[in-house]
Amino acid sequence: MASAIEIYDDRMCVLVPLGALVQKLANGAVHSEGPVYIHEDDSVIWSDAHGNRLLRWNFTDNVTVLRDPSDYQNGNYRDLEGRLVACSSGLRAIIRREHNGEWQVLVDRYQGKRLNSPNDLVVKSDGTIWFTDPPYGITEPNQGYGGEQEQPGSYVYRFDPATDEIYPVVTDMVRPNGLAFSPDESLLYVSDTAAFNIPGGPHHIRVYEVVDGRWAKNGRVFAVIEPGQPDGLRVDEQGNIFTSSEDSVQVYTPDGTRLGKIFVPETCANLTFGGKERDRLLITAGKSLYGIDLNTRGVQL
Repeated sequence: MASAIEIYDDRMCVLVPLGALVQKLANGAVHSEGPVYIHEDDSVIWSDAHGNRLLRWNFTDNVTVLRDPSDYQNGNYRDLEGRLVACSSGLRAIIRREHNGEWQVLVDRYQGKRLNSPNDLVVKSDGTIWFTDPPYGITEPNQGYGGEQEQPGSYVYRFDPATDEIYPVVTDMVRPNGLAFSPDESLLYVSDTAAFNIPGGPHHIRVYEVVDGRWAKNGRVFAVIEPGQPDGLRVDEQGNIFTSSEDSVQVYTPDGTRLGKIFVPETCANLTFGGKERDRLLITAGKSLYGIDLNTRGVQL
């Protein structure tokens, strides 16, 4: 399916090839989320976050179901050993698929209290897992099993699976959701989707300085995203930020200049870079999975 590219700055034309098309690759989900590219077999694994399933797509066998139920799996990533790590909004935990195919809970508590409902995550180059923890799996009936909120707020955490150390690195956001590091990991971008169910709530991306590889400091608003809210986001090798929004994937330079939009037929939820050269943008939107080829490469899959 073709989709228009809206250009606000000529630098957008460098990133998106002339005549590039957004193609629908798969559908059939209730709400598509959390795509991760698997280079070994050129496939995409993504979450049917509201359908409580984990799905897989490639050119050969189209869509297959990997987990059903998936305990409301949402954001997915791969660790330094290639294992799938994921946010389980149902278990209120970070989980990992071991090399033997079994899933285990890595962490589900901070200071003895249950997490809210981890939503999205990234794995840093040192192997630590940074994840967001809004309460959607508690408050929204189609995103988790409900329950009581035990944490005093919605934070971004740093978790070290080698030592089991966990602590919050961002505590000044309302509903932190998607997140990504800059190419040199000196900056952390985090989206706030509070406007989803809080009237007048923020719908912006904040950026933080990463100090000593362990802390996020000096946060500020990077960009207000309209229409809708930002959710998942990724960064390319030049540091440009690709973020989901209600009508499109919006593209920003590191200084906050909006370059343009890649319109998608359904509401965008998340995205990642894939393909053998990491130059294909893979987008989960509505009930579907989309792809578009770019002239830039992602630094995080």
